[in-house]
Amino acid sequence: MATAEQLIIPDWPAPKQIRACVSTRFGGVSEAPYQGLNLGAHVGDLPESVQANRAELQRLAGFSGEVQWLNQVHSNIALELPSCAQDRTADASYTTQPNTVCAVLTADCLPAIFTDAKGTQVAAAHAGWRGLCDGVLEATLETFPNPAEVLVWLGPAIGPEAFEVGAEVCEAFMVADTQAEQAFKPSSNADKWLGNLYLLAQQRLAALGCTQVYGGDFCTFSDQERFYSYRRDGVTGRMATLIWMEK
Repeated sequence: MATAEQLIIPDWPAPKQIRACVSTRFGGVSEAPYQGLNLGAHVGDLPESVQANRAELQRLAGFSGEVQWLNQVHSNIALELPSCAQDRTADASYTTQPNTVCAVLTADCLPAIFTDAKGTQVAAAHAGWRGLCDGVLEATLETFPNPAEVLVWLGPAIGPEAFEVGAEVCEAFMVADTQAEQAFKPSSNADKWLGNLYLLAQQRLAALGCTQVYGGDFCTFSDQERFYSYRRDGVTGRMATLIWMEK
């Protein structure tokens, strides 16, 4: 049985058959600089360590289906699961099939999970600033018949006091939506800005009528004990955010 340290369980009013969780660094067999429960097979960790960690994740989370891992490339592509494609290049996945586990890997980027009010479809999305700006959340939301009835939970990402960016990032968002200006404030460093990924995500979702948005109160950068952070550590592991439907 997982402890509260090992798995974060979303606090949101999802239907009872919906299961979701986020891994942390606690547990696992990976050694530094991936120390803990690293689930990323693409970061330089030993393959056998990642395999053991993924088996541990299944034990902790208690799902019976296979996790459908994606080849994440900061795109706005949402892939329907289950998929027999060998190349699962996408940054979001969705399914209407029970026990099909949608998953994304992150270490500062924003993970978001979705379900409809009746619990007949679930989805998971990986939104770094590029994917967020290019519409990965919109692409995921639009796989649902009625976006206004969709519930979204925003998982652990770099927080608004740590996500420092250049003016080009601010401009990229504001070209798409002028209200994005509210999500940026000047940094103490010259010509830099602090961006709020959570607020940007909420704005994008609200524009499509999705206002039932939960979570968004984490900071991977500042919480070194619980979370991996690419910006903080460079070479590091990845957490997984999972969602699935039980029969």
